[in-house]
Amino acid sequence: MKFNFPVVKKYVALCVGALLAMHQFAAGQQLPPIFDKSYQTQRDSRVRDYLTARRIVWTSDKTGTSVVNAQNLLKKGTGQADLVHKNFCTLISDDQARPGIVFDFGKEIQGGIQIITDQPANQKPVRIRVRFGESVSEAMSEIDTIQGATNDHAMRDFTIEVPWLGAMQVGNSGFRFVRIDLIDANRELQLKEVRAIFEYRDIAYLGSFKSSDERLNQIWNTGAYTVHLNMQEYLWDGIKRDRLVWVGDMHPEVMTINTVFGKNEVVAKSLDQARDITPLPGWMNGISAYSMWWVLIHRDLYKNQGDLEYLRKQQKYLVALLDLLMEKTKDNKENLDGTRFLDWPSSENPKGIHAGLHAMMVMTLQAGAELCTILDEPAQAAKCKNAAAQMSLYVPDMNGSKQAAALMALAGLIPAEKANAEVIAIGDCENFSTFYGYYMLEAKAKAKDYTGALNCIRSYWGGMLDMGATTFWEDFDLKWTKNAAPIDELVPAGKDDIHGDFGAYCYKNLRHSLCHGWASGPTSWLTEHVLGVSVVEAGCKTIRVQANLGDLAWVEGTYPTPLGVVKIRHEKQTDGTVKSMIDAPKGVKVLR
Repeated sequence: MKFNFPVVKKYVALCVGALLAMHQFAAGQQLPPIFDKSYQTQRDSRVRDYLTARRIVWTSDKTGTSVVNAQNLLKKGTGQADLVHKNFCTLISDDQARPGIVFDFGKEIQGGIQIITDQPANQKPVRIRVRFGESVSEAMSEIDTIQGATNDHAMRDFTIEVPWLGAMQVGNSGFRFVRIDLIDANRELQLKEVRAIFEYRDIAYLGSFKSSDERLNQIWNTGAYTVHLNMQEYLWDGIKRDRLVWVGDMHPEVMTINTVFGKNEVVAKSLDQARDITPLPGWMNGISAYSMWWVLIHRDLYKNQGDLEYLRKQQKYLVALLDLLMEKTKDNKENLDGTRFLDWPSSENPKGIHAGLHAMMVMTLQAGAELCTILDEPAQAAKCKNAAAQMSLYVPDMNGSKQAAALMALAGLIPAEKANAEVIAIGDCENFSTFYGYYMLEAKAKAKDYTGALNCIRSYWGGMLDMGATTFWEDFDLKWTKNAAPIDELVPAGKDDIHGDFGAYCYKNLRHSLCHGWASGPTSWLTEHVLGVSVVEAGCKTIRVQANLGDLAWVEGTYPTPLGVVKIRHEKQTDGTVKSMIDAPKGVKVLR
């Protein structure tokens, strides 16, 4: 047989090309060939998992008449309708009864639900009402002006039609609980499956923390998970309400991402978005402090990642922003315009806000001097350094504000011991906030009050866990818990609704977000101050490991660096000394 080698060669090349195209398509590298290059596309870096409900919280019918075989919906499904006509739940309405059912998916997630229906005799679409809830009470709520339930930022209460013998995917919110009600009279809804669609970034938890105190371990993990949920298309502050890039709120989140995940695209993407939509002299999110947080985030991000190429992309904007900030002073005191804001609980203390903003100006100019030195801007670095030194000569009144006291201690305006003793430690964690609680913990660490900080973490952030939380909340007050039912229960008569009865400012009642990234502070704090990891040289080329065990017998964990993961274990000896074992990757120098 005679071969035509040019033809064979061409045929082989075509086959190889086709196989390569199939491989690239399977790997998600390009659109199928039927799409031409004119299509504008953007790939989503998230994945989705389908979760079966862990329990049925409530049904409208306890007799088995209008809600039949609800337990079938706790069985693992396939997401596919079929013709077997078995193992489904039936909701049956009449002129009076409109049956409903509430599912608990076990943990807060971001996403929606998938509904698989069977084949009742009436083949017309069925109208149902779907309500997502971060608590049982929110899933049971009405949108009204009484308890504050809303559809702000994400639809969580709406009516849809579901098909006969088919599938429907709906929803894009933060939730743990879902209520489904049959709306029309004299209809039958056969539910084969109701599964949660969990959307998230499939990324490794490179950082870890484990100690002799399981409560602290749970708090560390909960803070990490709270931020993970908010790492969606951008880095949000909340997955139900506040699905926005709030730059100030990002700082605790970025510190947690550095601690748990290492470098992630969502950070730069969100920082750049805030920069690009905020031409100077505008303030990010309309808040002067948030533009300062942008500078501080870049300082801390560069310190951890050492990405000079990315930092240089900020150079022009950074230098101009620092000039703008230095213009906003009067007699070496901050004189910032825009919205003057630290956090919500401090918003009615103007003297405290002034003290906090002044401290932030000093911190930001100090950070600006560091960054400008790295970016070969010596004149701007000297200008920032001098301005910070001049502003440090003025020490404003803390006015009883724990937020201001924390920032002033961190800026070096007052001794941390004074800030802690006179303001922050008063009443232990009373008047803490989930956002600025991180900086209060930082100030307590600077004052060497590790025991006080650990106790606040256990009682304040642990108090949310005691109320059934699986993520940390937008705000919290331990006073709310005195007579409250947890979020995973129907609220009994005579008990307070921890979600529906409390809150203030923009987070009143059920509008309150129960998954807010700014509340994750204990995660990075425990790694830095208990496990003892601090970055000395940019890119983690040099780190210091210095444990502060407090009342702990041992602690171990890992810390992600651009050069690999550092492994650490500390054990308290009988004489009170600490034995440390550290395994660092090549290129990471460890100081003790």
